[in-house]
Amino acid sequence: MHIVIMGCGRVGSTLAHNLEARGHSIAVIDHDAEAFRRLGPDFRGMTVTGEGFDQEVLRSAGIERADSFAAVSSGDNSNIISTRLARENFGVARVAARIFDPRRAEVFERLGIPTVATVRWTADRVMQLLVPEGDVEIFRDPTSTVSIIEVPVHHDWIGRPLRTLEEAAGARVAYLNRFGIGTLPTASTVVQEGDQVFMLVTDDLIADVTSVAEAPPERGQ
Repeated sequence: MHIVIMGCGRVGSTLAHNLEARGHSIAVIDHDAEAFRRLGPDFRGMTVTGEGFDQEVLRSAGIERADSFAAVSSGDNSNIISTRLARENFGVARVAARIFDPRRAEVFERLGIPTVATVRWTADRVMQLLVPEGDVEIFRDPTSTVSIIEVPVHHDWIGRPLRTLEEAAGARVAYLNRFGIGTLPTASTVVQEGDQVFMLVTDDLIADVTSVAEAPPERGQ
């Protein structure tokens, strides 16, 4: 695959090295030629000096044959404009943009542009580590809307169909950890002793989902 990366800061240079190590062809764009020093002497990919929202600069980086494009500079506007150009003008199928303002991230996610809202995601993760109350969050989507949490399950749910827990809690089970192995649930999955249950939730559902799972099933469930 040929992948174009806009921004050669710490994120961009790390991304470039990781992707190149997997055998991909890489081109890195940055408006500051000095930034390419972060790539080191072993980097075999292409470097292009210029603005990532300049179509000629993008062409010089091989955007017309690119399979993927990532905009990870320090500017939200630059990242969004260049990402839209890559997708809409050059037909790049896979794009991603780094966004610092979570409100902008929500808008562009609705437009179909995958974003990573750096500040909000980092703050949420640090807060979870500092104040690990109740559920344990292991994933949050870039718009900070949907998360996967580990839900403690009352012993009385053991032996019951997992779907009854989903129906009672009003949330879907993303996966189980059973005997140390991640397992996707099916319609016939039954809760077993030792299962770790991970559920997909939004913030407004967390309290209700947790309280249902931690309590014994009601009669008829």
